[in-house]
Amino acid sequence: MEKSSHYFARGNTAHGAHFLYKSAFDGLNKIFVLTGPQGTGKSTAIRGLADSLLDKGQHVQCFHSPLRPDELDGIILTDLKVGIVDGRACGEISENQAGEIVFIEFGEALDKSLLSPGLRTIEDLRGKLDRAYSKAYETFLTALRIHDEWEKYYIESMDFMKADQIAQNLIQELFAGHESHSPTVGRHLFFGAATPKGAFDFIQSLTSRLERRIFIKGRPGSGKSTLLKKLAAAAENKGVEVQVFHCGFDPNSLDMLIFPTLRTAIFDSTAPHEYFPDRDGDEVLDMYSLTMDPGTDQAYSAQITAIKERYSAKMKEATSFLAEAEAIDSQIKAYYVAATNFSIVDELQLQVESELNELIDAMQPSK
Repeated sequence: MEKSSHYFARGNTAHGAHFLYKSAFDGLNKIFVLTGPQGTGKSTAIRGLADSLLDKGQHVQCFHSPLRPDELDGIILTDLKVGIVDGRACGEISENQAGEIVFIEFGEALDKSLLSPGLRTIEDLRGKLDRAYSKAYETFLTALRIHDEWEKYYIESMDFMKADQIAQNLIQELFAGHESHSPTVGRHLFFGAATPKGAFDFIQSLTSRLERRIFIKGRPGSGKSTLLKKLAAAAENKGVEVQVFHCGFDPNSLDMLIFPTLRTAIFDSTAPHEYFPDRDGDEVLDMYSLTMDPGTDQAYSAQITAIKERYSAKMKEATSFLAEAEAIDSQIKAYYVAATNFSIVDELQLQVESELNELIDAMQPSK
């Protein structure tokens, strides 16, 4: 078994900042919420805890930052059912989500006297950061509207009865013999994110140990997300465990489902997360050839090419605003890093680590 799984649970999307931590962290026994401004060592502590726990053989679910995918916003210790998360990154974590929520104040490590000369600059930078994010979200939304135009050409050529039949056949094939009497609730996550360097995803690592992978091919508007929504609803209804992965660009859309007990994934395998079968158990489901009037691509070739160019230009522009946000955030962070006493950060990390070690020891069978 892989010792770590990698996800996103927040995204910079066409509908603004979107958080899935409520679902991702649901049902845990305990959540440690690390509070404090950026630059006060929260992400470093989370990474340190993840590495230490992996060394102890614990399975760790890692939740990455969409602004800097190599940094962690949070982790879950799968066996202990304990989560640790940066309070600035997770949106709303509510009391009823876990047996216990513990807040740990990383702001305690901050020497405010060292920070005060830069406070006005920090305030100005925060205003610039908000504007950069707003521009990114507005531009992603414009790109989504262009994508809607693109979809219209294919929706008009679509055979909806055929698409519905494909869904019904898959529901029967996947779930027959696996139904349970009590419905389940899907766990909602992102497998990828729009980042300052463009689209980024963890599809390959998330599906690497599964026996079956269904690669959905098609065009915008060829029913890929609708198919996934029907399968997700059917799985929940029939009591089949399902992980529901939302699109990091448009969170109202779905891009992948994983059925852990069936050891199966089905996902939208088109740009910007286009993959091709490369091992046993991989198969293609081509919604374009199965549900569209032949020749649709050719009939609207000129219009579609023009839309693609406009869409691509807007996506690049939105990404450049995210890069601007990352640069401004780094400037703000530098002020806090310079005013943070990292020996206090180390103490706070050790405090969490010793609690976790106690929980791990309590789980070990007594000799």
